[in-house]
Amino acid sequence: MTHYIALIHKEPGSVYGVSFPDVPGVTTAADSIDEAMERAGEVLAFAAEDWRDLMHEDFPAPRTIDELRNDPTLAEDLADAIVAAVPVKALAEAA
Repeated sequence: MTHYIALIHKEPGSVYGVSFPDVPGVTTAADSIDEAMERAGEVLAFAAEDWRDLMHEDFPAPRTIDELRNDPTLAEDLADAIVAAVPVKALAEAA
C-alpha cells in the first residue's frame, strides 16, 4: 500500500487542515483529527483517479519523511505541523 506524508495544521478556533507536500493543491479539512485523517485518504484516492486526465502527468510519487525534512522549501510548513503517513489503497490496487 502506498503512503503519502500529510501535514496537519490547526489554528485556535478552526478546523484541522490537511495538505500533502507531494500532491500540490490537494487538501481537506475536518472538525476532528480522526475525521481529518479519514478524509485525507479519501481525498488522495479521489485526486489520483483523474490526475492524469487533468494534469497530463502521472500522479506524484510520495517522498519519505526524511526527504521532505531535507527539502528547504518545506521547513516552515513542517515546523508546526502534525505529520502523518496516509495510506492510499486505491493507488496500490492500480499499480
